[in-house]
Amino acid sequence: MVQVIFYEKPGCINNAKQKALLWAAGHEVIAYNLLKTPWTVSSLRPFFGNLPITEWFNKTAPLVKSGEVVPENLDPETALQLMTKNPLIIRRPLIQVGNTYQVGFNRDKIDAWIGLASPKIVEDLETCPRNHQMT
Repeated sequence: MVQVIFYEKPGCINNAKQKALLWAAGHEVIAYNLLKTPWTVSSLRPFFGNLPITEWFNKTAPLVKSGEVVPENLDPETALQLMTKNPLIIRRPLIQVGNTYQVGFNRDKIDAWIGLASPKIVEDLETCPRNHQMT
């Protein structure tokens, strides 16, 4: 069992399911509101590691969907500055365990990293189900 710092969008269906998987595996989950956290470039940067900038973004965020923010056209500093001003564009969840950080909820990676005792679920826990209802 580990302590998991979990930055979420309150009310997000998938974030609730993700936390439930972590709890079921016996982890202590400390959840914070991603949208109200006072992010800085230096506090946000570790979550993205070596991922391409395009994988830092919530593809269903209104600013991204509308084309107002185009992740493919951004350098790291500009992307991080935009995220500190508009946290809704940050891909969720942000997870920290000790000094290790990650973005998104890839079950296989999390299972290998800290362990998920629950059975493998084929459900997509990253794409917002509300987004599918809108189309």
